[in-house]
This record gives sequence, structure tokens and C-alpha cells, in this order.
Amino acid sequence: MFVTDIRKEFYDVVVNQRVALFVSPDIDALCACKVLQALFHCDQVQYTLVPVAGWQDLGTAFMEHKEQYQYFVLINCGANVDLLETLQPEEDSVFFICDTHRPVDVVNVYNDTQDALERRIERQRARREWEARRREILFDYEQYEYHGTSAALVMFELAWVMSKDTKDMLWWSVIGVTDQWVHDKIPHMKYVTDIATLQRHVSRHNHKNEDEENSLSIDCMRITFEYEYPSPYGIKFVILCQNNMLQCFMTSLRFKLWSINGQKKLQEFLADMGLPLKQVRQKFNSMDMTIKENLREVIEESANKFGMKDIRVQTFAVHFGFKNRFLASDVVHAASALLENVEKDETPTDNFIKALDCLSRSNLERLHLGIDLAKKKLKAIQQTVASCICTNLILSQGPFLYCHLLEGTPDVKLFSKPLALTLLCKYLLKAFVCSTRNKRCKILPLIMAAPLDVEKGTVIVLGIPPESETSDKKNFFGRAFEKAAESTSSRTLHDHFDTSGKSLQHSIMGRDLTHHTRQPLEGRADQAFCDVRLL
Repeated sequence: MFVTDIRKEFYDVVVNQRVALFVSPDIDALCACKVLQALFHCDQVQYTLVPVAGWQDLGTAFMEHKEQYQYFVLINCGANVDLLETLQPEEDSVFFICDTHRPVDVVNVYNDTQDALERRIERQRARREWEARRREILFDYEQYEYHGTSAALVMFELAWVMSKDTKDMLWWSVIGVTDQWVHDKIPHMKYVTDIATLQRHVSRHNHKNEDEENSLSIDCMRITFEYEYPSPYGIKFVILCQNNMLQCFMTSLRFKLWSINGQKKLQEFLADMGLPLKQVRQKFNSMDMTIKENLREVIEESANKFGMKDIRVQTFAVHFGFKNRFLASDVVHAASALLENVEKDETPTDNFIKALDCLSRSNLERLHLGIDLAKKKLKAIQQTVASCICTNLILSQGPFLYCHLLEGTPDVKLFSKPLALTLLCKYLLKAFVCSTRNKRCKILPLIMAAPLDVEKGTVIVLGIPPESETSDKKNFFGRAFEKAAESTSSRTLHDHFDTSGKSLQHSIMGRDLTHHTRQPLEGRADQAFCDVRLL
């Protein structure tokens, strides 16, 4: 069932209970977790935090805690599958699900009335006809995956309703919404709408703190609304430094920096701005003040000449005291890099805790470490994109494009993680659309495979929809992968909360995917065992 009053039907229910908190390893979920943790600490709610990377982790975590807990809160996991069938809970178990994944499984919505509904339908029409029609409806409803409102924003609005919201909570909700934009989970208009909502809250908090004595203290926190460049590290890391500019995805795409002509265009662009190379190669803080003061206007003027119009987007920045300033997108990339760090032999749980800690202003050193890791990761993505384009690794497989990163590819270990592979897939498709002359290929989706575990011979496969400015970000590859795996007898493991990703023992050939996309899904028995509530 859907929760209509999040305060009365969710928070007031759990505030005097012991709660098990299951959190998916993505940045929006981490931010939602931080907001909920702050509320729990405020009201002294006892809880246990458990990171769950996939369905197997979720099942294991539930088995370990079902005897001690009656109430379970799931963040960015659980909405798009039948939880009753997956977890087999006891009758008194209560699940609260705050999940951006769509579509929501119908059993989670109607689990309390499903049996009565079936009995009524049996009396009205023949069972066989109803089952056939039901499969068609469920397939139409479930065939596309997409995302809803940020979980962090939902949790912040809960805090706001209870008059317990703080600037830290607001900043975490900003990061959660920005995460959806960075990883291409929501359409542009949805992002603009959510940003407008957040801007009103930012204005309210800034106005509330105008007369406070500590508003100008060295420890103060300020959130500002800004139009910034959609680069991975913000203007001070990319636009101003020639070496780092090669790592800026937008610049790389517009200039086609993987080619010699693209390198020449970059030099022309810098010359048109009138920036001396000596200044360009320095860090932002070391540049002359005269250049920094008018830099934005200079960039805008030159960008228009080179066909890069409307390159700035609406976003937020945070200021901690007088020294530290971070863009929301910087924090998203930093937390993602910590969450999927492969440089050290650490457990996923350790990485989860470090990524969670970097979101607190008391752990700025960890945030700076995450930014350094993000620079390395994004540089690896840019180099891999250039390599794939130059070596023609993207193949047209009829109804879609296909790219397979082979073992031995530089930095290939980075792309065994879903967030890193998603960014690579996203920018590789954009680069291919910019470079190809084949008009048909420009409207095709992309499937990408990368080694997951070399010893076991497994690969991770991800599919994304075609590149389009008006795309609704709906992804049909989840069901297509399932049908293709069945037809080819491939040994697969779908352990990701995003259905567009799958682990395979053997690769799925391209021609099978489209053939099985439109086939109806198998029916299943719906049973009501416990209470499932969606926030």
C-alpha cells in the first residue's frame, strides 16, 4: 500500500520501535540514510544500519534480523520486486520502502487486498481469460524501468513536516537529487522541478539564519544556488586547467578530443578566451585575480562562438566557513568513488561507511580523498571513451549498439562496479553519437559488458536507452535481458536493484534481446503475508 501521510503512517509508527535499516549502495540512498539517521538520533530511535548491495544481501540481512525486528525500512531497494515472495516474511513483519526504482511491483501495492480481488474476478469471468489479460497488463506495466523522486528529498520533506529540518539535511537532499542527474536517472524537467523545490527550502534557511550571531563564524555552513558548468569537478578543476580540461566530458564531446583536430580546437578555444597557457596550467587558486574575476563572462562568450550554448546548469554549492566550497556534483562523484573504491582491498561495507562519512562536514579530509579518487576514475572514463571510439570497439548489432571491454584493458577493474560502468556507458554513447555519420546508429541504445571476476569468468552487462534530449529515461533492458538469458540458457545472476544491470557467466548475443523484449511475462501467485508500505 502507498503511504499518504508520511509522518503519521511511517514516522509516528516507528518512533517508539526498534528498526532495521537496509540501505542500497548509491549516493541518493546514502543521503536519505543520513537524513533519517539525524531524525532517529533526535528522537532516540534504536536502529541497526545494514548496507545491502543486491537481492542476495537483502535476503541474508533479513534472515539475520527478522527474529529481533518487526519493522524494516528499505531505502532505494525492494519496491520493484515482490518482497513477499523474495523474503518470505512472517505475518507480523512490517516493511516501509522508500525507493526511487520504478515501476513499483503490484503485489507491494495491493498485497492486503489481492486475494479478495482474485476471488471477485473469478466470479466475473473465466479464470483463463483473466490470467492472459493479467499477464499482458503486467508486462506493459513492468517492461520499462525508471526512477521517481529522490529518496533523500522524500526524507528531507519528512523532517520539514516535523519542523526538524536542518541545513545539513537540506544539503544531503541536494546531493541526492544531484546524484539522480549525474547518473542520468531522471529527465531534465524532473531535475529542474526538484531543484526549484530545493531552492525554496534554501531561501527559507538562508533567511532564517540572517540574524543569527554565528552566521559569519568560521564554522558556518552556507548553501547557495548557482548556475555552474556540468563538469565532473566543477569549473575550478576543469575549465581553468588545460590538462584537466581533457577530462571534462562536455568539452571532450564538443571538441572530439580523441582526434588531432579536436586537440587543435581546444587550443583555439583557449586562445579565443585570451588565457595565457602559463595561467591555464595552474590551479584555480594560483591564477591571477584579474583573470579569475572575469573568467565566467569570457568562457560564456567563447563557448557561444564554438557552438557550446547553454552549457551551464542549475545546481547548488556549499560553503564550510571561509575556505571550503563544494559543488553538489563534486560531492556526488567523490562519494561514488569512495563507495566503489578498488584501489585498496577493502570490503564493500568498509567502502559504504567511508562514503557515508564523507557526507558529514566533520569529515572533510575524507571528502577531499574522495575527490582525488573521483579525478582518477573520471580520467579513466575519458581515456576509455577515447580508446573505444578510436579503435572502433562499438559495434552495431542490429537493433542496438554493443561494446565489450576485454580483460587487460587499462583501468578495466574500475568498470566492474555499476556506478562507474553507468557513467562510462553514458558518455561513450554520447561520444559515439557525436562522432558517427550513421544517422540510424544515433538513435540506438547501447549495451556494454566489462569483466566482473576474471577467475570465475563472469562479466557485468549494462544497457542504456538511446541518447535523446527529450528522453524520459525509461529503460527496457531489464526484461530483455531476462528473456534473452532464458532463450540462450546463459548462467546469469540478477543481483542488482537496477534491472538494467546483470552479471553473466556467458555473454548474451545481441539478436536475442529484441526478439524477446515483447514476449509476455510468466504469471505468478500473489499472496498476502505481511504489511508492505511504500513511502
